[in-house]
Order: sequence, then structure tokens, then C-alpha cells
Amino acid sequence: MTDQNMTGARAAPDTVRPWDPVVRITHWSIAAAVIANGLITKPGGALHVWIGWAAMAVLATRLLWGLIGPREARFSAFPPDPRAALSHLSDLARGRPREHGSHNPAGAMMAYALWACLVVMIATGLVMTGGKSPVTITEEKAAVAQGDWSKLVEEGDGGSDHEDGGLGDTVEEVHEVVANLMLLLALLHVAGVVAESRALGRNLARGMVTGQRR
Repeated sequence: MTDQNMTGARAAPDTVRPWDPVVRITHWSIAAAVIANGLITKPGGALHVWIGWAAMAVLATRLLWGLIGPREARFSAFPPDPRAALSHLSDLARGRPREHGSHNPAGAMMAYALWACLVVMIATGLVMTGGKSPVTITEEKAAVAQGDWSKLVEEGDGGSDHEDGGLGDTVEEVHEVVANLMLLLALLHVAGVVAESRALGRNLARGMVTGQRR
């Protein structure tokens, strides 16, 4: 083998699989839920609530996977470290980001921020709906549409969400503010992925689809 061929063989990039199916499915499912409930569905509608419950199940799965999943998926592989995140962003600004086996420090901080926002969104959503399932909400709205308010009264729903106007308004406001914050964080996340993909010379988003990367 010539020196040129040997050099080419050494330069050939290795392919690794850092993202297992659970990480990829939960990642895109949460992204879809945030976009759908933030931009498409009607707030308080049955579909909005269904997506919220689905997001709760997906988030619970991802958090559990962070404890028992493969090494790259575990929280120990990407602990929240603000100083490391700032250092990584500084390296990225200079066009010299370092490779990481799991999320890079800035991506890790973004993941934890989005998860925290989603927890608040789910918690305030449950308070606003009284913890009722989407099926129950759909049945109640159907009864009201038919002029039958008895079911709402029987379940104590005649204004229970707003019997303490201040608390109800505060919960709703927190829900809306966090929803907008999540959309902003999602945009920043996409911008960071684009910037780092350019700096590293590879498509990071593709890796989250295929599970493979160079």
C-alpha cells in the first residue's frame, strides 16, 4: 500500500451510533408536541390537551431512559455545567468546537432547560384542566354543546378553575409565558445546531434522524 493510500485510510472517518431509537423518538416527539401546541392547536381544546398528555408520557420515558438507557443517553454523560457551556460557545464562536460523545455542554444545558419548561407546561396545564383526561374534557364539551350543563355542575366545574381569580390567572399566565419561552429556546437550539454543523463539517440533525454520525 502506498503512503498516499495509507494516509487516506487513516483519514477515513469512523461512523458511530450515539443516539439510540428511544432518544431519537422522544426528541422528535417532544419537538412535534411543542410546535403543535405552541403554533397550531387551539389552547384548551381537546387536541391540545391530548398532545399535552402525550408529551407528558414521552417526557417521562426520556427521563427514565436518562437513568437506565445506554451510556450516551444517561444524564451522567451530559451533566448541566454552565461554565462548560459558555466555554463551548466560545470555542464555537471561534469555529473550533470540540467533539463530544453525547450532547455537548451547550446542548446539554438546552436539553435541561427545555425539559424544565416542559415540566412547568405540563404541571400548569394539569392545574388548568383540573387534572381531567382528554376524554372527560371532550365529553363535557359535547354535553355543553347539547345544552346539558349538569355534568359540569356535578363535577364541581362551575368556575372551579377561576374561583380564585388571582391564582387561576397566574397559572394561565405562567403557562403562556413558558410556552413562548419554549418556542424561543427551540429557535436558539436550531440555530446552535446549524452553527455547530457548519463548524464541524457534518449535519448534526441527520445524526438525530439516523442515529449515526461521523
